[in-house]
Amino acid sequence: MGAIAVVTLSTSAQAQTLHANIPYTDSGEERHVLDIYTPEGKTDTGRPVFFWIHGGGWVMGDKSNVGHKPRVLTEKGCVLVSTQYRLLPTVSMETLMEDIARSLAWVHRHIAEHGGNPKHIIVGGHSAGAQLAALLCTDHRWLERQGVPFNILKGCIPVDGDTYDIPKIIATAEHRQMLYGGKMFTFGHRQKFGNDPEKHVDFSAVTHVSAGKGIPPFLLLYFTENPDTGAQAHRLEKVLHQAGVQARAFGKRETNHRQLNNDLGLPDDPATQAMWEFLEPLL
Repeated sequence: MGAIAVVTLSTSAQAQTLHANIPYTDSGEERHVLDIYTPEGKTDTGRPVFFWIHGGGWVMGDKSNVGHKPRVLTEKGCVLVSTQYRLLPTVSMETLMEDIARSLAWVHRHIAEHGGNPKHIIVGGHSAGAQLAALLCTDHRWLERQGVPFNILKGCIPVDGDTYDIPKIIATAEHRQMLYGGKMFTFGHRQKFGNDPEKHVDFSAVTHVSAGKGIPPFLLLYFTENPDTGAQAHRLEKVLHQAGVQARAFGKRETNHRQLNNDLGLPDDPATQAMWEFLEPLL
């Protein structure tokens, strides 16, 4: 595991302090670490916390993939946490998800030391991280097992996920393969989520949505040229609305899966404008 580093990152607008490679368990596991970005020179406390989960298909990815988020979120007065977690196939999806919950539990217990408010956490993630973020914010059991109250979650921003309803995306992908040919997946969603229909249902955010459990408001970002992520975003949006949870699915045109995430924070970006509209009352 790399040593904890404190680095000042300068930008044209404002500098941020990066506290890198902080262990969130005592396991010694090299991926049980997170980064914390705070506004440089600020001593304020009680700042909203934005907890970010990277993508990579659950098999790759890194906490450094944060794009413009550290700059723009610290400028808005937030503390940004970007977490690492173990990956498939080295661990199971259950263990991977437990890493996410343990990381957020560490943040809840220690983020006040970095000026953050442990009772005001907004969760976001891209691609695979979008599925993990959505599940964390709908299935209260993951945080409950860590002794963390579900009501500390104040918002959720999943970015271009296609697995909020896993049985539907499996059926869609396999039906497409059957119709148009091509080799069937050997490590697709069916296998990644345990090759078990009950697990596919349980890892789906839509399964756990119900009224009165304190699910935070959602902003579901996707790009319009991908019918799968668009359909999944609107599917979760509909289920959340039926449970009385504030939710908005927003599609951005003329972009792609990677660029949608990378552009978040740019001033003229439509998805960024939707994000600020969503975050304004939460910050």
